[in-house]
Amino acid sequence: MERSKTESITNLLNAFLREQGLETPLNQHRLIEMWPEVMGSAINRYTGEMFIKNQTLYVKIKSAALKNDMMMNRAALVQRLNEAVGAYVISDINFT
Repeated sequence: MERSKTESITNLLNAFLREQGLETPLNQHRLIEMWPEVMGSAINRYTGEMFIKNQTLYVKIKSAALKNDMMMNRAALVQRLNEAVGAYVISDINFT
């Protein structure tokens, strides 16, 4: 019996997740899990709860000075987080 078409497990799994509508929630979860690695432990110490709604990441920051600094760099942070996940997950960050 010959194989007519071979595909990698990665491609099959990605296609399955996309068909089932699970790709976006999985990428959102991965992005939130990557926050400490991307931002570093110093910033992570001042980070509270996070969630994503309508391609916007909402992050509770416990320091007003840090929050102001991060607002100034939000475009670069969006890019860094999306690159870490390897997908376009968020388009904006809202610091509260």
